[in-house]
Amino acid sequence: MASPMTGGCLCGAVRYEFTGEPVFALLCHCRDCQRQSGSAYAAAVRVPAASFRVTQGEPKLYVKTADSGNQVSRAFCPECGCMLFLRVSARPDLVGIRVGTLDDPSWFKPDADIFVDSAQPWDHMNPDIPKYATYPPGKTYEPSS
Repeated sequence: MASPMTGGCLCGAVRYEFTGEPVFALLCHCRDCQRQSGSAYAAAVRVPAASFRVTQGEPKLYVKTADSGNQVSRAFCPECGCMLFLRVSARPDLVGIRVGTLDDPSWFKPDADIFVDSAQPWDHMNPDIPKYATYPPGKTYEPSS
């Protein structure tokens, strides 16, 4: 994986970059991620907030309180509506980047499927990666729907 990694929205109005290695790669099956992605799950990586920055444009934020009580701020492009990244109030030291917005997402390999109790019955999950009903112990926090 080359550093820095770059990405952006569908229309190109908002761009970002981060350096270093992600701390966790996941496929989240919570209902919020399903609704946000319009699909069965959201592919994401968690990176240290200190290594992340928006390099162009100003994303719009949508803030929602998760069942846990944490505030989840999702960043979207104000022009095309593409969701780019999120931040969780319980972990201000991390940014969760949506893998599909990376310029080169080909290196992504998920460490786990999370919130699988919310997974859709038509979603075929890879049997070779761990499954968790919530967020895995010892990993960084992901909000539930």
